[in-house]
Amino acid sequence: MVVERLWTPAGDATVTGTGYGPTGAVLAAGGEVTVTDRPDLESLLRGGALCNDASIQPPADASGDWTAIGDPTEAALLAAAAKLGLDLSAVAGQAPRIGEIPFDSARRRMTTVHQLPDGSHLVICKGAPEVLLTAGVLQDAPEVLAGAAQRAQALSGKGYRVLALASAVRPAATPADPPQAADGSPALGHDLEHGLTLRGLFAIADPPREAAALTVQALRDAGIIPVLITGDNVATARAIAARVGILTPGEAVASGSDLDGQAAPDPTGVRVFARTSPAQKLAIVQAWRDAGHVVAMTGDGVNDGPALRRADIGVAMGRRGTEVARQAADLVLADDDLATLVGAVEEGRRVYDNIRRFLLYGLAGGLAEIVVMLAGPAFGLALPLLPAQILWVNLLTHGLPGVAMGSEPVQPGTMRKPPRPPAQSVLGERLWQRVGVLGTVVATVTLTVGVWAHQTGRPWQSMLFVALGATQLGIAMGVRARPGTWANPFLLWAVAGAFGLQVAALYLPPLPELLGTTGLDVTNLAAASSGAAIGYLAARLDGARDRTVLHADRAALSHVPVT
Repeated sequence: MVVERLWTPAGDATVTGTGYGPTGAVLAAGGEVTVTDRPDLESLLRGGALCNDASIQPPADASGDWTAIGDPTEAALLAAAAKLGLDLSAVAGQAPRIGEIPFDSARRRMTTVHQLPDGSHLVICKGAPEVLLTAGVLQDAPEVLAGAAQRAQALSGKGYRVLALASAVRPAATPADPPQAADGSPALGHDLEHGLTLRGLFAIADPPREAAALTVQALRDAGIIPVLITGDNVATARAIAARVGILTPGEAVASGSDLDGQAAPDPTGVRVFARTSPAQKLAIVQAWRDAGHVVAMTGDGVNDGPALRRADIGVAMGRRGTEVARQAADLVLADDDLATLVGAVEEGRRVYDNIRRFLLYGLAGGLAEIVVMLAGPAFGLALPLLPAQILWVNLLTHGLPGVAMGSEPVQPGTMRKPPRPPAQSVLGERLWQRVGVLGTVVATVTLTVGVWAHQTGRPWQSMLFVALGATQLGIAMGVRARPGTWANPFLLWAVAGAFGLQVAALYLPPLPELLGTTGLDVTNLAAASSGAAIGYLAARLDGARDRTVLHADRAALSHVPVT
């Protein structure tokens, strides 16, 4: 974050430079100003540096960057004060803090009390403009408050995070004053936050990453609904959400006060929520879950902890996230980049597709073996396969090829499909039907080869043995995510190796004796192995048909109204 604009009742100023370092300047009326040029700016920036719990640290080496310790918003105020020429250490030493009313998400402001050299107390309050710019807090004239509110609204509409700051000097304590706290500081109460004088506004840029819009679009393409829940005001939230594509023209932005109203909107019908409290974040997450959605919540602050815990998947920021957020979350993003979530979703869908791919392949082969063993005698094949032969086929087809399927790359178009329904079985979306189709193909090819070989006086059991394994391996090639490419060469080598071992079982001692197989001549071996081509074609045709059916089903569902 970085302070880019300043406003005081005396006029505007621009702050240059990026990052948390003091490199940059404060510009007003076309020129650079310093501490002595604009007392109003000096008072504003000094107050921002004092009412502050953060610190900024110089780089460890000349090529490094300044870093922020604490809240990034407060660190940005320190950097702006340094750019005006204020010595941050001297500022803190001249007015040591003796009391504080910490920031609270309900009050949306923070107040500190500082001891001045003459014994008086400096009270500084910073917070949301709509909280501070009221007659109950400030003693300024109504036209000053109206002008400040108008300026704050204009800056928020440009996407800035706006903070207001006010202060007042209280006289030194006298014996007639209220008692002091145990540490000798003045007893703090909310009466401190009355009768203050407005010092000005900070416009802080918290720009989205350059790739943020592309990331949001990728989420939308994947059927994921992005929702922005923020403590910023409505104008800021609307500007940022529109910039990154979360908010489309015509969509409304709800505020925390809207959610507390009697006619509160349905949270699942809103895409942007501003000025929300931790309790409201929790309610929004729960509303989406109650509507049957799987909710992933990202956050980095202490106030995000309850919502992170309530979400199905809590995702905390690893770099700027608080310890509370990281402990409450299920996942921690080490790079704080939302695009990492897109990659995680893609990887999850790849893994899930590969599980279904293996189930299709493995169950179809198992079904075929059962059909062959049960139906074979009806076609004159008294014992289609010996037990050792069945075990050998299973070892080869479900061994290396099955493991290699776990490395299949993501299928094209995966991130343009909607998420699967949470209640859907892993065998849903016609997978059972596909298992039946491919299992029938493998069994039919295998029995056809066996019956033909038996009727023509060939070594039918060995040919049936080869046909069963070869047809299953053909299906393994046909269910690949990217057939016809060298993607996942491990699967190609696994299938080639499995087929080689299947053939070796006919010729390589002592396998023929152990498995009860007989060597085949080239013609018979080619006839038995031809089932691989049939299995490949069947898998490709079945996959194409499945994609067509699913596309039609989803297109029909897209016209069903959702309540």
